[in-house]
Amino acid sequence: MRKIRLPSGEEVPALGQGTWGWGEDASRRGGEVAALRLGLELGMTLVDTAEMYADGGAEEVVGEAISGRRDEVFLVGKVLPGNASREGTKEACERSLERLGTDRLDLYLLHWRGRHPLDETMEAFEELVDSGKIRHWGVSNFDVSDMEELASLPGGDAAQTDQILYNLTRRGVEYDLLPWCGERGVPAMAYSPIEQGRMLGDEALGEVAESHGVSPAQAALAWIFRREDIIAIPKAGTEDHVRENRAALDLELPEESLAALDEAFPAPNSKQPLEIL
Repeated sequence: MRKIRLPSGEEVPALGQGTWGWGEDASRRGGEVAALRLGLELGMTLVDTAEMYADGGAEEVVGEAISGRRDEVFLVGKVLPGNASREGTKEACERSLERLGTDRLDLYLLHWRGRHPLDETMEAFEELVDSGKIRHWGVSNFDVSDMEELASLPGGDAAQTDQILYNLTRRGVEYDLLPWCGERGVPAMAYSPIEQGRMLGDEALGEVAESHGVSPAQAALAWIFRREDIIAIPKAGTEDHVRENRAALDLELPEESLAALDEAFPAPNSKQPLEIL
């Protein structure tokens, strides 16, 4: 499994597992648990979840899936901005830990900016680190101006990642945010790397995929992995889908394929508003 180095020096898998949409349907729970467990066996040991997903239901599914295997997992959670006051962050973390059936999160993110001052949330993060409830912290859906504000605060350079929407159809962050993070050694974490499947019918993507004997989803993920500073967290609800995602990590697209995708999905040539799903 290819690794990405965090600012702390710790290495995590370049390909993890997302859980957005999990825990919403009890009839799918067994399949979700089995998919996540298979992903762990295949080396996809970074697992991302959030208190927002199914109002904690996704955390409960993750908790079941990692039971007895907690030490294998780099577990990522998120606090909602409405809960991100100093005390609210700590209380939200405790609730998440209970649902997950664990005593710690490896990485805890502010899901997006809200009304609470950043320094309050950071103070809570640092208290959670000191108490052993979390090991690291970071942010999600932060644009360059947000990251600059964060970096200007005491201790702001401890952020380990910015989790962002990034895929072939959402390349705006390449203009300024990804370079900003890259200069500071902060890897981005790409959610919805295949745009929840909406891009998979694109003709150019299909042609690239066919030329390599892979699925459009695998080609789209391989495009993400052309960069060495991105962690991707696609969701897979079935074991076959997990295997498909894992195989994409071993696909290296040649220059002509990358050029074809660039033509179909042009890179930005100016500042774009940060996109959020």
